[in-house]
Amino acid sequence: MSLSVIILAAGQGTRMCSSLPKVLHPLAGKSLLEHVVLTAQRLNARQIHIVYGYGGNAVPTQLKHINVHWVEQAEQLGTGHAVAQAMPFVASGDKVLILYGDVPLISADTLQRLLAVADNAVGLLTMHQNDATGYGRILRNSQNQVLRIIEEKDASTAERQVTEINTGILAVDAERLRTWVTALQTDNAQGEFYLTDIIAMAARDNVAINTVAPASTIEAIGVNNKAQLAELERHYQRAQAHQLMIRGVTLSDPARFDLRGELITGSDVFIDANVIFEGKVTLGNRVRIGPNVWIRNARIGDDVEIHANCVIEDSAIEAGCRIGPFARIRPETRLAENVHIGNFVEVKKSVIGAGSKINHLSYVGDTTVGKNVNIGAGTITCNYDGVNKHRTIIGDDVFVGSDTQLVAPVEIGSGATIGAGSTITSNAPADKLTLTRVKQQTLDDWERPKKK
Repeated sequence: MSLSVIILAAGQGTRMCSSLPKVLHPLAGKSLLEHVVLTAQRLNARQIHIVYGYGGNAVPTQLKHINVHWVEQAEQLGTGHAVAQAMPFVASGDKVLILYGDVPLISADTLQRLLAVADNAVGLLTMHQNDATGYGRILRNSQNQVLRIIEEKDASTAERQVTEINTGILAVDAERLRTWVTALQTDNAQGEFYLTDIIAMAARDNVAINTVAPASTIEAIGVNNKAQLAELERHYQRAQAHQLMIRGVTLSDPARFDLRGELITGSDVFIDANVIFEGKVTLGNRVRIGPNVWIRNARIGDDVEIHANCVIEDSAIEAGCRIGPFARIRPETRLAENVHIGNFVEVKKSVIGAGSKINHLSYVGDTTVGKNVNIGAGTITCNYDGVNKHRTIIGDDVFVGSDTQLVAPVEIGSGATIGAGSTITSNAPADKLTLTRVKQQTLDDWERPKKK
């Protein structure tokens, strides 16, 4: 039997206190809904249907890169009504799995176990929670068979004492689901079409209702407010930190670590507190990263040391480099082996040759720097004329004195020396000293201005 997945993602999430649809709020760099879709894709479903509504086309527009079938629920009339919108697109012979766009940590293993008990039956994911406030309760008979689900607003005082709760996640034959959804009524406290009412219909029709519990209760926790979102974020990050440490990475404080993408690591890697990784990052062997560093889409070679408070984005850093503290490596930068980028240095869209050093307070943009170059403190490449960007070429073994401006387009020949305080607007020849200074003079009759 093939599988169809329906993900309900139409709600506003008023308790998020945000104009952004709830399912688009991020967890570990991806939207809540993307986490659910990625898990569903691991189940080899024939089709994934996402029911959206609040925010109009905001959800399918922002997530247009994911391969799913979008179904609009123009009016939000309850979970049963939402499922009904998707049913015309579900093949009769399919098994249907219902998921929720705001339950991001549900695991594929738990769902596989749920699907396994749903052959010719309803598979229902339930769990026990001491404080069941806000959840629908599972009501069973004396033989422990599930009879129905009662929503909290409709439950009696005795029913509210039940600790087994409905997660909302279920699996069922498509034709049975189609029949039951069509028969839903709105005679409840909310005046909505409750999907949970199909459980009572299944019991009435003598269809077995088999329950499965998630491996961890955190899997089935939904996000209803920012506090719950932060709780799931920390759980997710702790799990990622644990996996990294199992692989041999040293984290100075696993509670202050964030991975919002994919991290590939070599051996003997050390990561200090408050480091954030985004996108795809590769760390070589013996990489050391100081505190408060942000790295996005970067490849870091062996024996690289990144000191505190650096920002690195869309760049490649080869073996033996030293970065920071307080350095910024911007997109399309490549640092060859053993390059030193020091404090308050910004490098953008540049190639820096092996053994070169830019140690203090400099900006190097749209530049090709050769090998064994020393760029002095306060040097900048003036790459922008107000309309277009221009490139600076610096040859091997160049020494650039402090407080120099290289006005692009300009080329500095190999072995050249640029005197401190120069503004270079024309090409400087190789192996020569080039400088632009007026002769120093002292004015004897000059007086410093005095405040009046």
